[in-house]
Amino acid sequence: MSLPAHATPPLSPARRAVLTRRVRWFVAATITYNVVEAVVAITAGTLASSTALIGFGLDSIIEVASAAAVAWQFAGHDPEAREKTALRIIAVSFFALAAYVTVESVRALRGDADAAHSAVGLVLAGLSLLIMPALSYAQRRAGREVGSRSVVADSRQTLLCTYLSAVLLVGLAVNSLFGWSWADPIAALVIAAVAVKEGRDAWRGDTCCAPNTALHVTVGVRPVPTATTGDASPEVARADTGARDACGCLMSGRARAGTGP
Repeated sequence: MSLPAHATPPLSPARRAVLTRRVRWFVAATITYNVVEAVVAITAGTLASSTALIGFGLDSIIEVASAAAVAWQFAGHDPEAREKTALRIIAVSFFALAAYVTVESVRALRGDADAAHSAVGLVLAGLSLLIMPALSYAQRRAGREVGSRSVVADSRQTLLCTYLSAVLLVGLAVNSLFGWSWADPIAALVIAAVAVKEGRDAWRGDTCCAPNTALHVTVGVRPVPTATTGDASPEVARADTGARDACGCLMSGRARAGTGP
């Protein structure tokens, strides 16, 4: 049973500007944190011959690529025009992450690369578990309000990296307590499968804030053309842009009435 939609006022130009600045700040924070994390993890992993730490650092680089795509999108005067390209870049970063995690997991299961014990790895993973969920939530909230699919997709990338941090912690702990070296790669393979799904969704633009089928929304600027008639009055535009679904995404009047997608 679907949740009822709730009405919210359309975004004003001032509010959209605030959200755009907020998205840029989130992107800058994501890039800064992950660059530092990548340098520390790869350096520590190389010194300790830890494949897990090196992989964690490479994952941070992939996260930087995803955030950089959003930064590029919102650096222009018309972010919506760059939305599709940004989504494709994010999708490729998901696929790259899934490929790397799969290869390293198979190597670990074969006994070529067991999860290594490292105090640096534990600290980094712990920090990510504290910082990244909050950042992902803030990104997702801003992305949904501004109606940007690429920002929502990047927030999923950030959340996926949080899961990898948890996998690193659990794998090291289980291996240390029970000697189950296979626990980490098995969990990582699950993460890889999720990454493939998220990558496919991003490639198709099928995120929580994908555009609805009845309306092409341009909030607070001009009337909203419908897919069937090609035009609409300002009153219809305001009515339709004011309704959002349970995800906070803009809904069409037909979807709100329950008569169609």
